[in-house]
Amino acid sequence: MKPLRKAVLPVAGLGTRVLPATKSIPKEMLPVVDRPAVQYVVDEAFEAGIEHIIFVTGRAKSAIEDYFDRAFELETILQGKGKDDALKTLAAILPEPGTMSFVRQQAPLGLGHAIWCARDIIGDEPFAVLLPDVLIQGQPGCLAQMTRIYEQHGGNIIAVDEVPKAEVDKYGVIDPGAKTGRLSEMRGMVEKPAIDAAPSNLKITGRYILQPEIIDLLENQETGAGGEVQLTDAMVRLMQEQPFHAYEYDGTDFDCGNRLGYLRAIAHYAINHKDLGAKARTVLENALSH
Repeated sequence: MKPLRKAVLPVAGLGTRVLPATKSIPKEMLPVVDRPAVQYVVDEAFEAGIEHIIFVTGRAKSAIEDYFDRAFELETILQGKGKDDALKTLAAILPEPGTMSFVRQQAPLGLGHAIWCARDIIGDEPFAVLLPDVLIQGQPGCLAQMTRIYEQHGGNIIAVDEVPKAEVDKYGVIDPGAKTGRLSEMRGMVEKPAIDAAPSNLKITGRYILQPEIIDLLENQETGAGGEVQLTDAMVRLMQEQPFHAYEYDGTDFDCGNRLGYLRAIAHYAINHKDLGAKARTVLENALSH
């Protein structure tokens, strides 16, 4: 079993659910308290031991690449003003040289196609996929929890969490088999099932550990929902050949791709911020009382 070293972050999406905020700013760069959303996802990946992150980008996404690069003009100004704390903050988010790659998805052909665009960098290794508009607050991070499970079981690991039965028709949910603790064998997946026909109330949450054989399946995967190449369709095919497990991670997820999910993320990350937490809670309580 090869170790998990690489992660793919598909960041080419247009962010139409949060327009007009994303008209000129990538949705991944929208701030959550004091840093862009994508920073939390990158931190989660590196915490899990990921050595190389592959961003699959599109047009008008250069701000993401710039964010993870040196800003010499800004650093010179801060140094001249004696802003040492600000310089340390910038240094802390700077990745080690050679630990990030950026490839283009030249047309919006779906998540599966985005993953396929990273094929040459993924190579023949297992890899993680982290959807950057889904933030997961947990200790340790969701991917670190999944990595521990992967090291024990191998195969393909999908992060899931419970949702109310009345809401299963909003999500992709799994068809679970035998369960041990938080880990379930997977027999299949269903996208937005009817409430009375759903095989479970465990929704797929935007974190995956996949074997490289899925790349070959994506290369000839027929288009599915929305006329796009769907990652889930290729996963269902691979499930006939390799074991898949669903892991109920310990944490709370926030869908920053919609307005209320983004608002929830800001509130939760604010009150859990190591420096601002207590004051942020007071601010929010005061706002709710008026």
